[in-house]
Amino acid sequence: MTLVRLLRETVGDDIDLMFDAWLGWDVPFAIEMGRRMAEYSPRWLEEPVAPDRIGGYAEIRRATGIPIAGGEHEYTRWGFKVLLDAEGVDVVQADPDWTGGISEMLKICALCSAYERPVFPHGHSVLPALHIIASQSPAVCPMLEYLVIHNESKQWFHKIKYRPENGIVALPTAPGLGIELDEERIKAREDLRW
Repeated sequence: MTLVRLLRETVGDDIDLMFDAWLGWDVPFAIEMGRRMAEYSPRWLEEPVAPDRIGGYAEIRRATGIPIAGGEHEYTRWGFKVLLDAEGVDVVQADPDWTGGISEMLKICALCSAYERPVFPHGHSVLPALHIIASQSPAVCPMLEYLVIHNESKQWFHKIKYRPENGIVALPTAPGLGIELDEERIKAREDLRW
């Protein structure tokens, strides 16, 4: 807990702290860690156990008193319904790439709205996520997750890179998703740096 305490002391109480366990814990360890984290008011603990441990998610949520986030490894609205029925998460992190695109994400958002659970689209692809967020109420999709390394690499061949500026990513104004390819980068693709 030294790191959690140090982070909270460094950034103060007005900054959200979110912790991602990357599916790496078991239920007892997640409960213990969640209870220890609780005094530092995390915004959420993300994916504490494997995604198919839905009962474990619900148990961790009940036992720790801190918000639990998950769902980036769930792929269908039916799977999200099971997760929501089990009261396994406070925050849904459906991924636009993995759930079948914008159309399926809109259905997942509608489902989450009925359960009063916010959706923070998982941050693999910023452009679909931006459009999904723009189509929803802030109560449904309050924020964009921006993965610095992944979002930069996924936009490698784009002329315009969409990045946060002062905590905000501007919605594209170009047609479609707002992608315009950089022909020079495509021709020189040996320069690709992941």
